[in-house]
Amino acid sequence: MTFAPPFTQAPRSDFQTFLNFELALDLENLQADVAILGLPYGDPYSMEEVTNDQSNAPTAVRRASQRVSIGLDHWDFDLGGPLTGDKAVRIVDCGDVIAERDDLSAHYARAEAAARRIFGNGALLISIGGDHGVPIPVLRALDSFGDTDRDPIVLVQVDAHLDWRDEVNGVREGYSSPIRRASELDHIGEIFQIGLRCQGSARREEVEAARAYGSHLISDEELQDIGMKAVLERIPDDRRYYLTIDADGLDPAVMPAVAGPAPGGLSYLQARQLIQGLARKGRMLGMDIVEITPARDHNEITSITAGNLILNMIGAAVRAGYFD
Repeated sequence: MTFAPPFTQAPRSDFQTFLNFELALDLENLQADVAILGLPYGDPYSMEEVTNDQSNAPTAVRRASQRVSIGLDHWDFDLGGPLTGDKAVRIVDCGDVIAERDDLSAHYARAEAAARRIFGNGALLISIGGDHGVPIPVLRALDSFGDTDRDPIVLVQVDAHLDWRDEVNGVREGYSSPIRRASELDHIGEIFQIGLRCQGSARREEVEAARAYGSHLISDEELQDIGMKAVLERIPDDRRYYLTIDADGLDPAVMPAVAGPAPGGLSYLQARQLIQGLARKGRMLGMDIVEITPARDHNEITSITAGNLILNMIGAAVRAGYFD
């Protein structure tokens, strides 16, 4: 299925873009170092999920970004200085991928097309979901990076849940299946799943499938025992990485607005260490933050945390020399 441009539309918000960065809807001629992309809609398991509250998350994170940074020249203690330092880095917001009422799969095709154009123009892609199905088209678009047989992309997931379901209600690209679908892509190599705990949709079959693939399953208990720096040491150096963050992978104390909260999880510090560590180890191609349910938030703390993690990704990439 192919679509002609445009692939995206302006975000829904009075504070329209993330940190009021320039709105860039012309993806064919995109000129940017970093591109923010809203992916509101997944592949629903029921009609009730077509526009679930997670579809409001890109708008909520953008709106809360005005509380994340009051000026890009201000000192950020997570980064040890202003966001981009003294470097000229072009950051844009590409809006939200368009959905169609009469074709519930059209937005996935548009999302893949949008991601291909963003990657093709050399930008670091940071996506805001939406449920955890939305990284699937983005992961497909990563096949645009050559030499994947000798240097496959390392996928890193932060999540309380395994996400290896093959299908739910006949749907194979929903929020319980992104890592299973990723494992089927030739350009995806090692997979690291960090923060696993409690119960989700996984059964014995899914756990055995993940182990058979060779996925590195790092439970929250193991993470807390050995620390994030030890986990980073297990991830190979000098590779290309994609990071997908499910909000329920973090401690509900810092990301309470999720549909499936689980006690425990990554702290904000551990999430920062992971993002900055990956940026230093090799080349981060993209990152997403998904599964935020704004109606369950308290004082916008979940959206504010998401916004700060996005700034950590941008700042870490700047300091790793991505845009020199």
